[in-house]
Amino acid sequence: MTDEKGAYYPGVPLRAYMDAAASSAPAPGGGSVSATVGALGAALVSMVGNLTIGKEKYAAVEERIKELIGKAEPLRRELILLLQDDTTAYNGVIAAYKLPKETDEEKATRHKAVQDGLIGAADVPLDICRAALRVCELAKVAAEIGNPNAVTDAGVAALLGEAAAQGAALNVAINLGQIEDEHYKRGVAVEVADILAKASALRAEVLEITREKL
Repeated sequence: MTDEKGAYYPGVPLRAYMDAAASSAPAPGGGSVSATVGALGAALVSMVGNLTIGKEKYAAVEERIKELIGKAEPLRRELILLLQDDTTAYNGVIAAYKLPKETDEEKATRHKAVQDGLIGAADVPLDICRAALRVCELAKVAAEIGNPNAVTDAGVAALLGEAAAQGAALNVAINLGQIEDEHYKRGVAVEVADILAKASALRAEVLEITREKL
């Protein structure tokens, strides 16, 4: 379900969200969808944990599995919130561009609002990148010690985590191109590159573990 500004509210049926993403409205878009993908990855990590916990044959890893679920569930909730934050940040940029620009004072106010909005719009997908990397990290643990009958779910979680990071990184990049703060841009670019390299490596490791257990 969306409001009159096109903002999507978590908690409504998935089909409604997908319909909103498929519509001509610019939001929810790639950043929000990336967060959704990451949240699904975290959900799969929890699934592997829940298929492992409480079983006698996996008693040796019981506490580690509990810890895994204890990290995956807050991460899933974080990504669900980021799903909405991305749309909200985008709408903030659009609102800034619509500010009046007749006088010098109005132009200055509008310029600052646009730049602040763009930084906010880059910060959200950056947070999605960070969270997506954690999905990949947890997916590796799930693949290593989780119920081997669910190892493919851990593999999919890693794939989704990396996809979420890659997708969010694109949304960071498109905002960086319009931001004037060079110090901010350099720092974010370096961090995103590091996240993507780590996510890619983890995805490869998890898939290798997954295939070995098939």
